[in-house]
Amino acid sequence: MSGARKHRSVGGTGNLAVLKPFSLHNAAPSAWRLQPGHGYMLFAALVLFVLVGEVQAAPARPSIIATMWKWTPFLLQGFAFNILISFVSIIIGTMAGAALGLGQISVSRPIRAVSWTVTQFFRNAPWLVLLFYCIFLIPFEFELFGVTIPFPAWIKAVIGLSLPVMANFSEIVRGAVQSIPDGQWEAAESLAYTRRQTLWLIVLPQCIKRMLPPWMNLYAVLTMATPLVSIVGVGEGMTTTGEILAAENRSDLLIPFYMYLLCLFFIYCYPIARWTISLERKFAVKI
Repeated sequence: MSGARKHRSVGGTGNLAVLKPFSLHNAAPSAWRLQPGHGYMLFAALVLFVLVGEVQAAPARPSIIATMWKWTPFLLQGFAFNILISFVSIIIGTMAGAALGLGQISVSRPIRAVSWTVTQFFRNAPWLVLLFYCIFLIPFEFELFGVTIPFPAWIKAVIGLSLPVMANFSEIVRGAVQSIPDGQWEAAESLAYTRRQTLWLIVLPQCIKRMLPPWMNLYAVLTMATPLVSIVGVGEGMTTTGEILAAENRSDLLIPFYMYLLCLFFIYCYPIARWTISLERKFAVKI
């Protein structure tokens, strides 16, 4: 007896594994709303470090709060570049990972083997090592028909971050497709659907709901990893913070400014994490 028949025979209620309707507006608000204690300790730490710095600062120097306010537009500009890098990386990684994930479920054994090897290699490689490889192995400029085309460091950093995103999203795609009950494949086959039609018209539309929460979590992780590009010479939030500290030449600004940057990342990534939890609860499979 198949799994579907077993479910239908229990109590006669037809308790099949289904997903709730897709609607972002009906997601449980309590799952993504700021909970007591979430982020408060981080904000309290920022205030504490600022106050301690104010006490230790020399009387003739501007206050830490005034200095932070003065440099806030410059810091936000660097942080915005982190967001830009994360957007471009997640787009490239998602498209490449979708193709790689579908390759892992291909009927062709060589395609499955190559896709699995590439996925496992980049999924288990350190992100910083991949960044260094892209920075040093990709040329800084190309010549095409006699025209020199520059290839800036931030584009190479985007490629370096896209590789682990590609591998992780490949596993998300593979897991989502394999989580669809076999009965749906069999039902489509009985209706003379080809494998491609079954995949694109029946399976993948259901997989979107299952892939969305882990994809959002992957994007949050990617955003928090973007400061790594500062090590390879890309000017973003971390680099901007270092330039501010060098310009001010004040040791009492070190911890407050890096805590300020940390708060910016938290303010951006925390709603994504809470929304991910909300979608996981909404799209939970009922068995």
